Amino acid sequence: MVDTKVCLCGIEMENPVMAASGTFGYGLEFAELYDINILGSFSFKGTTAEPRFGNPTPRIADCTGGMLNSVGLQNPGVDGVIENELPKLKKVFNKPVCANICGNSPEEYALVANKLDACSQVGWMEVNISCPNVKSGGMVFGTDPEAAASVIAAVRKVTKKPVIAKLSPNTTDICMIASVCENAGADGITAINTLQGMRIDLRTGKPVLANTIGGLSGPAVFPVALRAVYQISRAVDIPVIGCGGISSPEDVIEMMMAGATAVQIGSANLVDPYACRDIIRDLPETMEKYGIDSLADLCTAGR
Repeated sequence: MVDTKVCLCGIEMENPVMAASGTFGYGLEFAELYDINILGSFSFKGTTAEPRFGNPTPRIADCTGGMLNSVGLQNPGVDGVIENELPKLKKVFNKPVCANICGNSPEEYALVANKLDACSQVGWMEVNISCPNVKSGGMVFGTDPEAAASVIAAVRKVTKKPVIAKLSPNTTDICMIASVCENAGADGITAINTLQGMRIDLRTGKPVLANTIGGLSGPAVFPVALRAVYQISRAVDIPVIGCGGISSPEDVIEMMMAGATAVQIGSANLVDPYACRDIIRDLPETMEKYGIDSLADLCTAGR
């Protein structure tokens, strides 16, 4: 029998499949469809110090091989998450959850992390320094080495949870940013967030998205994400979570062969809400097909 267990920053997971932030909310809607405890874990919606409405609509645009989004970190704020979302989640999910945190400054990131550090449900802090859909913070931090280090260091000071830096591919040297984050105290890396892109409405000649530019995700970005994971996993000594265009158990295995310890499923959840469930269900059979006995051994060999 194959073994799907992996260990991410000291926390064992039954399988490496996580739902990516922004595509799974706070888990409750999906819990109405299937038992989300089959997941290794999931990263909940990007959370800021204060509630955010997000960007104006339209926020979503179709494109070949994926989609564009410009949601803009709509969320109820960290206090709302702690008071309302986590108690409801506890009723349907009994594993550690990954807290995706965002901010406009290192101080805001630290404030959010400090509050979530006291929550026993939170297993990891995923520091989003890569969102392309906000005008301040976000990707600004993930493309500047000094800024990235300042955010990671600020979060590291206020939490005992593993700190995972979520990186942007919209930079000239993602491996250098990963190394800077590792040196600043990160325990892991998530790669990648979305690529920047846009669409134009031929009838109006204007951008489809109200924010003009959005984040490209879906199968089209998988080769880019795979390349990033392959390079980062060889540039740092901390685990890497592969994210970007994964939509099948074969993609999971390929990403782990590249060096990922775990993976995140994003846009596939928006196309098919049962995507994570079906990938987890089919993963053991796919492992057997390729003669893989242990995913933990596979990701070690991939590095």
